[in-house]
Amino acid sequence: MNQAYDRIIRNGQVVLPDGTYRLDIGIIGGEIAALSESLEAFAADETLDADGKYVLPGMIDIHVHFNEPNFGHWEGFATGSSALAAGGCTAYADMPLNGNPPTVTPEALALKGELAKGNSAVDYTFWGGLVPGKLDQLEKLAAEGVRGFKAFMSNPGGEGEGRFHEVDDLTLYEGMKKIAALGGFVALHAESDAITSALAEQAVQEGRTDARAFVASRPVIAELEAVNKALLFSEQTGCEVHFVHISSVEAVELIDRAKKRGVPVTVETCPHYLLLTDEDMAEIGPAAKCAPPLRSAEQKEGLWRMLAAGKLDVIASDHSPCPPELKLGESLTFFEAWGGIAGAQSSLELMLDEGFTKRGIPLHKLVDLLSAGPAKRFGLYPQKGRIAVGSDADLVLVDAKRSYTLTEDRLRQRHKISPYLGREITCKVTATLVRGITVYTEEHGVNPVNQGQLLLQPVQAAQQTP
Repeated sequence: MNQAYDRIIRNGQVVLPDGTYRLDIGIIGGEIAALSESLEAFAADETLDADGKYVLPGMIDIHVHFNEPNFGHWEGFATGSSALAAGGCTAYADMPLNGNPPTVTPEALALKGELAKGNSAVDYTFWGGLVPGKLDQLEKLAAEGVRGFKAFMSNPGGEGEGRFHEVDDLTLYEGMKKIAALGGFVALHAESDAITSALAEQAVQEGRTDARAFVASRPVIAELEAVNKALLFSEQTGCEVHFVHISSVEAVELIDRAKKRGVPVTVETCPHYLLLTDEDMAEIGPAAKCAPPLRSAEQKEGLWRMLAAGKLDVIASDHSPCPPELKLGESLTFFEAWGGIAGAQSSLELMLDEGFTKRGIPLHKLVDLLSAGPAKRFGLYPQKGRIAVGSDADLVLVDAKRSYTLTEDRLRQRHKISPYLGREITCKVTATLVRGITVYTEEHGVNPVNQGQLLLQPVQAAQQTP
């Protein structure tokens, strides 16, 4: 028997872009070299038996906050990427906040890169930031390989010199013109600050500071107003826009109508909007606080209809952790508690549990939102985000017949806070491979070698490629 492959994954139910097939996967040099009904005639340095398991392209989570530099005690690259690896994620894009300094200059980008190098279990890339006073930095960041620039249309919170500021209308408009010329795109937290700030101030003054008052202070109309404005700016500037963590059916419909008239836009939602409601937020407490807030059961079901109809492009975690005292401190009101859900490790399993097992959505359609869609948004497709000959061997094995209860001891993130604790999940990631390297197995945990690679490609380097 002649050796042909570095590794062969045998007998798996392999999820391809058009469906699921029982196949063997041959891997050479970190890439998928063969997909075949049988590679029994070939040997390999290693073989992995996937009988009874699904083999999916790894999730690409393009919305995580790992908070480096200087806030690694909230979450750092080592702990955050370990959680992702254990959850079947093979690459991520780290947001430009809440680290200090935020990633709004090439110097801050370089510092973040130094901290991530050798400390990430999976591959990674970085967002830049669009903030007032830094428009002159956009071209410099693009030259270093930054494709996406995050902006807030409402106050993101935080204090001090390293605070990430929301954009005013002129900064957003001028920034979008510049980013369009650079071939990049803008990601927007779309909520009207005029509405949310005024309603929050009114609620606090009246002594209404519980979860339901928080939800009422960030109504769907605040999301719609911001989405409408951003779509107008996109039409006027030609800048591609990616709406992050959209929470309402009405906003998805607005964006879908814009797509149909040619506006270059994509839309992301998160597992928490598909799984939890405002009633859950009130019951769970600040561990389920996020902005935009969790919505009604009707909105949750409506988002599933949008998903089934193909009107969503990306599912991402918006993993936004903090130390327990800032989230769960006894003296904090719901308004004062940190607003972010820590769910990176659970995203893939939760979506397969709810979407595939319980709702019958085909796996390849979920993979399109978890893997292919994010890869396309960041220009990583088809090298990443699919199982195909020539693509990176970024793979996750899932046992869809394994149920378990999520407990703190299973979480690999720095702080063991999750709105999903105590939830039974009906599938389990058993192995994760990045470029053919096993970075996680259920038996041995996360590989400590940390061979994750930076996926930024500077413009200069791209121009020199034949």
